[in-house]
Amino acid sequence: MYQFFVEPEAIAGNRVSITGKDVNHIKNVLRMKEGEEIAVSNGIDGKEYRCGILMLGEDEILCELRFVKEDAVELPVKVYLFQGLPKADKMELIIQKAVELGVHEVIPVATKRAVVKIDAKKEKSKLARWQSIAEAAAKQSKRACIPQITNVMSFKEAVQKVGEADVKLIPYEMAEDMSYTREIIRAIKPGQLVAVFIGPEGGFAEEEIAFATENGFSPVTLGKRILRTETAGMTMLSILMYELEGKEA
Repeated sequence: MYQFFVEPEAIAGNRVSITGKDVNHIKNVLRMKEGEEIAVSNGIDGKEYRCGILMLGEDEILCELRFVKEDAVELPVKVYLFQGLPKADKMELIIQKAVELGVHEVIPVATKRAVVKIDAKKEKSKLARWQSIAEAAAKQSKRACIPQITNVMSFKEAVQKVGEADVKLIPYEMAEDMSYTREIIRAIKPGQLVAVFIGPEGGFAEEEIAFATENGFSPVTLGKRILRTETAGMTMLSILMYELEGKEA
């Protein structure tokens, strides 16, 4: 079943209004007809609204609300992925898979060893592209919200943004105690904010690890093998999903 996102005010009583680019997608790409069922989310309350298409207008698709599915599809914690800027188009893959795995927000980070430097003139178009990928991945994976992709930050700015996050994790190749990693992750409680920092291809510089540790981060290991930057984030999010999915306070 196809899923779409609308503003909260688009859901009124038993009617749901879909406007914008999704109108063309539903009519001319998916070629859906009146009576067919779709799923709609407002990105806020975590509910899935099952609707039947009533009318295919020029600029609006009007739907009838059939029932509301309230089963929580989001993780019981909010995970913020701080991703060191990778080479080529790896960021697109990272964002896509992170959204599928339940991330709440992705923050691109310009670290010391990051080879990629995004030109300020190109940053706006890059962010628009990344946000579009996040939206498509959210629809495909039937998320209840669209994770946001923020502006690129320096490492120091990213550490400061974390603020009062309950759990701050930074996978690091020099960390060795897997039992410590398990202990930290299994202690995470529903409702907490979890920050995960992933380094670029060259990893984190020692001074970055030191700065992060001084600001409450816990260096953790993801195993004895060295993972690529595009693998490390997926691994960390997969572990969190496995441990936290369906966990109750």
